[in-house]
Amino acid sequence: MTKYIFVTGGVVSSLGKGIVAASLGKLLRARGYSVTIQKFDPYINVDPGTMSPFQHGEVFVTNDGAETDLDLGHYERFINADLGKVNNVTSGSIYLSVITKERKGDYLGATVQTIPHITNEIKSKLKEASKSKPDFLIAEVGGTVGDIEGLPFLEAIRQFKIEAGYGNALFIHVTLLPYLAVSGELKTKPSQHSVITLRSIGIQPDILVCRTQQAIPKTERKKLALFTNVTPEAVIECRDLKSIYEVPLALETEGLANEVLKRLSMNNPQPEMGAWDSLVKKIVASDKVVKIGIAGKYTKLSDAYISIVESLKHAGAAEDTKIEIKWISSDECSSEEKAKEALSDIQGLIIPGGFGYRGIEGKVNVIKIARETNLPFLGLCLGMQCSVIEFARNVANFEDANSSEFEPECANPIVDLMPDQEGFTDYGGSMRLGSYECHLQPGTKVRKIYGQDVIYERHRHRYEVNNDYRDALAKAGLVFSGLSPDGKLVEIIENPSHKFFVATQFHPEFKSRLENPHPLFVHFVKAALTTEQQTVISDIEE
Repeated sequence: MTKYIFVTGGVVSSLGKGIVAASLGKLLRARGYSVTIQKFDPYINVDPGTMSPFQHGEVFVTNDGAETDLDLGHYERFINADLGKVNNVTSGSIYLSVITKERKGDYLGATVQTIPHITNEIKSKLKEASKSKPDFLIAEVGGTVGDIEGLPFLEAIRQFKIEAGYGNALFIHVTLLPYLAVSGELKTKPSQHSVITLRSIGIQPDILVCRTQQAIPKTERKKLALFTNVTPEAVIECRDLKSIYEVPLALETEGLANEVLKRLSMNNPQPEMGAWDSLVKKIVASDKVVKIGIAGKYTKLSDAYISIVESLKHAGAAEDTKIEIKWISSDECSSEEKAKEALSDIQGLIIPGGFGYRGIEGKVNVIKIARETNLPFLGLCLGMQCSVIEFARNVANFEDANSSEFEPECANPIVDLMPDQEGFTDYGGSMRLGSYECHLQPGTKVRKIYGQDVIYERHRHRYEVNNDYRDALAKAGLVFSGLSPDGKLVEIIENPSHKFFVATQFHPEFKSRLENPHPLFVHFVKAALTTEQQTVISDIEE
């Protein structure tokens, strides 16, 4: 039967519980076990789809169209498996389901309470996620122990461990050991109090994973073990590292997977981590470096574009190249001169997705410079829409071209709302979401890159290229190289006269993995490697 591993966190938020869960999943997969991972988020939003990237970071989209926490991206990238709607559960979705059942009379007039109705609903999600009978289900509870929002989830997993039966579930608590530089000490007291809080609601952790800047001395390990009621070998050190992809290797050295398998009475074969180890070394130690600019409006919060950043690292590892990222605020590229200056020291440009008018003209400006100077360019979602607008204005002579999202009454809406989106009132879950089929046109750059005629990629958007302008744009030289099966929706555009100028309506970054990098990112990095820094500024001056 499925074994259950519950991951909680204490002391502070943003400890990296998701990376710990994903790393453990990787170590178990490397031993030949099947693994799925589930995220429980205590916030009341039904999903993160309507939340600001400044608050929540990237919204990761699964094949089945779920808008999820960015940790699901890490899960997929580490365990190399596709997850779905059932793998991301929020308080909002739980309460919505329970209230809907109550309104339908499913509870037969009973008083609906947190226990048992809310906790039963949470447990039902665990059972649903394990229907495929994986060897392991790792469930991460978001937030910090002690948060009022997380209490129903903690109570649910407390109950679930008992119901799963002896030896079929365990608790891992991720905690922080602060280092006081003045006294040169690692302090264990916050972790002790975090475990006390956890134990007060009936959960005794089996394993502690301790985030730390310094090595944990044996004396401190013994102290932690004594005061938190775990064995010394169950105190696992998790040091700060250069790359998140080093974490599975470090936790393997620390014996995390060994401890888990021992406690769950599972066989412990030798893990196959050679390929992973080789790729990680390329990420952190390659002599080659390529500098990529990412121009967007959330550049002060890199988590807003985390899948793009990781996809570049995957492509860099495939090309034995370290990726240096230059964050470019599109707000600050309001003129072509400022755009030229921003692009002067990079070897490739990416325009990511997003919503709203702010920063759009800056994006159009940098795209124009990239197109005119043969700077490798990759546009994603909104990045594709902006590249079509730029081409329409500056090549196809539609000077007032725009998107109806930014200028509803524009004379030439090159990008427009999809017909089935007109008149919508609810924003949550109302976009084109999830995996869709795309047909690649013969003889195009993307057809050669993918090496196949039909692909499936993930979407998250409302607006599309307006078909009324496709003929005029094609006559001006723009190639529509990827289309929906019926040919009515533009999925990919490219500029054949350019070294690498490709833009997609979908989000290829959601499908890239370290051991299976996305081909668009790999070929983009290849093109960038052939571009010398300063090329852009010198071409402009000429």
